[in-house]
Amino acid sequence: MSAAPAPASSPSLLDRPAGGALQLIFTTLPALLRLTCGLFGAVAALAMRTPPVRVSVLLAAVVALTGWSVWYAARALRVGIGPGLVAGDVAFTVAASLLAPLLVAPEVLPGEGSWLAVLASTTVINTQATAPARWSVPAGVLVTAGYAAGASAAGNTVEASAHAATLLMQTGCAAMVAAVMRRWIGRADAAFANFQRLRRDVVLARTAREVERRQNRDLHDTVLSTLTMVGLGAVPAGSAALRERAGTDLRTLIGLADARSAPAANPADAAAEAADAGPVDVDAGLRALLATHPELTVAATLPPCAAPPEVTAALVDATAAALANVARHAPGAHVAVRLGRCDGSVVVEVVDDGPGFDPATVPVHRYGLRESIRGRLAEVGGLAEVTSAPGEGTRIRLEWPDVD
Repeated sequence: MSAAPAPASSPSLLDRPAGGALQLIFTTLPALLRLTCGLFGAVAALAMRTPPVRVSVLLAAVVALTGWSVWYAARALRVGIGPGLVAGDVAFTVAASLLAPLLVAPEVLPGEGSWLAVLASTTVINTQATAPARWSVPAGVLVTAGYAAGASAAGNTVEASAHAATLLMQTGCAAMVAAVMRRWIGRADAAFANFQRLRRDVVLARTAREVERRQNRDLHDTVLSTLTMVGLGAVPAGSAALRERAGTDLRTLIGLADARSAPAANPADAAAEAADAGPVDVDAGLRALLATHPELTVAATLPPCAAPPEVTAALVDATAAALANVARHAPGAHVAVRLGRCDGSVVVEVVDDGPGFDPATVPVHRYGLRESIRGRLAEVGGLAEVTSAPGEGTRIRLEWPDVD
């Protein structure tokens, strides 16, 4: 005989929330029902000690019933209702029923109101809730037979047949209710498991796309950008600036390779580590960036300003992408890079007087504006605004709202 597992199993409640809740109900309620009915039965039994009740046998039965009820409830609530507990409850009830001539006064036996009748009803209902139907239904029939035999031996065949019919009805109804609940709960858990699986697949696919997008963006901003600038003549071959850019690109590629081979970091740990690192100076990052673009004429306004590490990195990298676009498409333009705060937000502006362009005509597959600038700011909760028109230069505004 198998029964429901222990209700305190956290994996069950997490992996099968509906089934875990059902098993908790089907453990707690039988435990409380057995305890209350057992104590009620003990009091009722002691209240009716008229002959032919054997007082010594009755007292022993009352002690056994009280002890069993308390132990049953404690065991069920602590570790769950297992096969041994179910079998013991059935055996105790059948034994008490067979001793009906010695335990129940004749005047309380009729009307299905004796403590033995309550004991038998409690047992068949608990059994259906705590054991599978292939065992619980035969157990209910066994309790019914035991009660009918005991009531008949006590000289009341009417009570024997009447309460036997009641017990069979209780067995059938409780078994059907338990079966229906288990079936629908099983379907609910299957649907939940399917949802969890689909959600996990979506998260994995989204993560894979995000990783691919970041790698493509980093490649676009490093190697491809440098090669494009060399091809356009913006960076002379063999120059110190080219060597420095190539070294920076190589270090970026090595970092990408190391990140792919390293085990994935826990996002919560990474966020906590970044928070512990404290703010990083945005102005210092922009100054270091401008030093890598000696080919550009840049007027910089960089007052002291700090932001969280990931925000500073996003602002500096997006600015680098904007300057790379100037170097590729407007190599002789004058550029202004301004850092400041506006209405509590950290703002970086990159303005050039180059030929400009129509942002609406940029192909959707191009990474420069979509990923290297807008994408980076969006990842940290910021905004990127690109304003340009043919013959009117370009203005890129990077803004991060400082929630602190």
